[in-house]
Amino acid sequence: MSTPDDHQLHALAEELGERCQRQGASVVTAESCTGGWIAKAVTEVPGSSNWFECGMVAYSYEAKQALLGVRPETLIKHGAVSEETVLEMVAGALVHSGATLGVAVTGIAGPSGGTPDKPVGTVWIAWKRRGGYPHAECLHFAGDREAVRRQTVARSLVGLMQLLS
Repeated sequence: MSTPDDHQLHALAEELGERCQRQGASVVTAESCTGGWIAKAVTEVPGSSNWFECGMVAYSYEAKQALLGVRPETLIKHGAVSEETVLEMVAGALVHSGATLGVAVTGIAGPSGGTPDKPVGTVWIAWKRRGGYPHAECLHFAGDREAVRRQTVARSLVGLMQLLS
């Protein structure tokens, strides 16, 4: 995936908004490595208050536990950047909101923090429709910190649209 620019992110968020409004859906975000960028992209769309419920930025282990209900044993056993954690994040976001669709992201945007098992650019994204089954993906994005984060935002928005297909 090439790194999307601001115009491309805005176009994705606009399209998501149109689909949400047609289907009466609403969105919640649970963000770690993107620091609220998905919520920012969404709220730059005029009228997003009709379909965007809230966004939660949970960077630390403590915040993931307090805001999203991620279990301490999940973080200890699997770490913040894992399928298990991102699935608990998206479930918690839906529990703590009235939204019908949720997305959660956790990853290593860099420039440091990577390990041989989880190099810089490793990102887990999970999507879930209220009452449905979650879906999670592990992605490995190339580029600097901003490029990793931009690609994460774009993939998150695309995945939300896929829930509405």
